[in-house]
Amino acid sequence: MKIKFLILASLAILSACATLPPKNSNNICQIFLEKDDWYQATLAASRRWGVPIAVQMSIIQQESSFVNDAEPPRPTILGFIPWFRSSSAYGYPQAQDGTWSDYQRQTGNNWADREDFADSCDFVAWYCAISHQKLGIPTSDARNLYLAYHEGHNGYRRQNHQNKRWLLNTAQKVDQRAWMYDAQLATCRQELESEN
Repeated sequence: MKIKFLILASLAILSACATLPPKNSNNICQIFLEKDDWYQATLAASRRWGVPIAVQMSIIQQESSFVNDAEPPRPTILGFIPWFRSSSAYGYPQAQDGTWSDYQRQTGNNWADREDFADSCDFVAWYCAISHQKLGIPTSDARNLYLAYHEGHNGYRRQNHQNKRWLLNTAQKVDQRAWMYDAQLATCRQELESEN
């Protein structure tokens, strides 16, 4: 009986430590009011890299639905034997191992963690800033920034996305969400600023 209690207590503690996604991911004001340190994280990344908060948030929402340890599904063989994942994408930004290492090396942020929201915002904004520098994409153009984020800078330059209708549709959703988030943020920015 004692062992069962200890196991249940341990599980309860572990589940309490888990980072849950926001309850309403369609309203940036509610997200920031619920996750009180997220506004400052996105604001810091915006100030550092010049990428709007709404663009960062829309890309992260698309990539991971704000799930801190998100990763691609693991396919199975014969319906039950786990196989290798198709990509090393991980965490809030769904950053692949190589790109994440580039970020750590180039920014000096060696202890950055893809499960950390502030690090993830900084990564997304960093990547978008490079897209702006290399490809000339405006930092407010969530659609094309997302296409470059998804396909990589060389893939975007080669226009790989033009043959992917599903990706073009997704990029359009990212853009629409960024506009929606930006309009919502205008209604609560003053409140968020006063709380921090």
